[in-house]
Amino acid sequence: MDNEKSFIALIEKSIKKNWDANALTDYKGVTYQYKDVARKIEKIHILLEESGVKPGDKIAICGRNMSHWGVTFLSVVTYGAIIVPILHEFKPDQVHNIVNHSEAKLLFVGDVVWEGLDENAMPSLEGIIQINDFSVLVSRSEKLTYAREHLNELFGHKFPKNFRKEHISYYKDNPDELLVLNYTSGTTSFSKGVMLPGKSIWSNIVFASKVFNMKAGDRLVSMLPMAHMYGLAFEFLFEFCSGCHIFFLTRMPSPKIILQAFAEVKPTLVIAVPLIIEKIIKKNVLPKLETPTMKFLMHVPLVSDKIKEKIREQLMNAFGGNFYEIVVGGAAFNQEIENFLRSIDFPYTVGYGMTECGPLISYEDWKEFKAGSCGKPVDRMEVKILSRDPQNIPGEIVCRGDNVMLGYYKNEDATREVIDEEGWLHTGDLGVMDAEGNITIRGRSKNMLLGPSGQNIYPEEIEDKLNNMPYVNESIVIQALDGKLAALIYPDFELAFANGMTEKQVEEQMEANRVELNKQIAAYEQVARVKIYHEEFEKTPKKSIKRFLYQEAR
Repeated sequence: MDNEKSFIALIEKSIKKNWDANALTDYKGVTYQYKDVARKIEKIHILLEESGVKPGDKIAICGRNMSHWGVTFLSVVTYGAIIVPILHEFKPDQVHNIVNHSEAKLLFVGDVVWEGLDENAMPSLEGIIQINDFSVLVSRSEKLTYAREHLNELFGHKFPKNFRKEHISYYKDNPDELLVLNYTSGTTSFSKGVMLPGKSIWSNIVFASKVFNMKAGDRLVSMLPMAHMYGLAFEFLFEFCSGCHIFFLTRMPSPKIILQAFAEVKPTLVIAVPLIIEKIIKKNVLPKLETPTMKFLMHVPLVSDKIKEKIREQLMNAFGGNFYEIVVGGAAFNQEIENFLRSIDFPYTVGYGMTECGPLISYEDWKEFKAGSCGKPVDRMEVKILSRDPQNIPGEIVCRGDNVMLGYYKNEDATREVIDEEGWLHTGDLGVMDAEGNITIRGRSKNMLLGPSGQNIYPEEIEDKLNNMPYVNESIVIQALDGKLAALIYPDFELAFANGMTEKQVEEQMEANRVELNKQIAAYEQVARVKIYHEEFEKTPKKSIKRFLYQEAR
């Protein structure tokens, strides 16, 4: 398999091997076995073939996580077409633009997303198909209309007796062939189409199979958007290729719904972004430790150990009590939360990646993981720091290897900006790497600010401290026109009002936080003023704040 580097071969092998096992479940809904998925894949293959779709054509998909989303993805890639996953939270005009830019022939769309779309804004599409039941919403092709109306009949002709696993023979992909075209809004003001070859997906799955301790029949809750590479690779593709049983939440993953699903499914592995973990711990755990009695007991050695043991047990149970580790990625982890998890010996680890690497760059098992880092370079990837002293002086993180994209679709200039002549992908992240290979990220190079005497200021480090202060939900530190730093803060109004505070008192608390913050940071990092926001900051699919939208505060 190592020589083949075939992602599609992994799918085919898993379906045949796990034919009678449960594969995909819509939480609180229908369950499909691997053989059911195989049958649906064959029907979609017939639909694509009869509609005139050829290998290499683009097919877009936009909708909430659900079993049929997974079926559609698998069907498109195993046919040899190029899948274009689009985040269901994108605005309609963004969806229209991506469909048009990618030159997609068909669009599979969820019912909720479809309500806001305009088919006339996507003139090159030959058809629009609803993911929920695979009904045709718009057809500009007689072939597509006929194929859908006669699909069961066509399937019966192709398989006159029973459809069996011996009938499965999927597209034979070349490792360097484009398979996934993933548009990411990132933290820039426009979206780029990341071209991922089969070997990138294959490499990520093979690495995950080696390190994640998952086996056929294990269960997992899929809560991250599958249109984003982190959720797609590690909450769906890796598990499907391992014969696991995947549960899709199919709705907005609030902490309440997530915890309910964990309690019922009892997943073997938990994949999450920091925001989810932080919300659960900040709301359910930390307040209990803030009482005067608990603060005192936490300083009594033997009692402290017992309390930590109890908290660890409660937190393990909150996530289902059956998992090997929680893998956190997609954005920076709050340092106070990480220190707390470390203090109770909680099984978590932090990985690092980007869409352009499909997505993994570094990872380490929780037992070997170095706190504050994001692991070591993964298999088939090289990583280096562009600095005269990579262990101590931050420099840009660059990487190359099987995981790296082919480039940006129809954008050679942007590709040349990030991939140099030697094949190194310039991540735009700043970091250091110790002698053991542990990577620690300091921030985004484009976010780095210059202090009054040319000092490097990393806003993420200041925000990390500020976010741990009373009634702060999230924050952004920017540099105003006068060169001084300003903190934009979205307070935890819900908690503040529940504690009887007025809006004026919340403002006073934010100012008190600013004063306290300035005592903890260097003179050149001092925050001069605060601006309060009444709605949470807009975010990317990875739940990173879209900083470019908030540079207007002066």
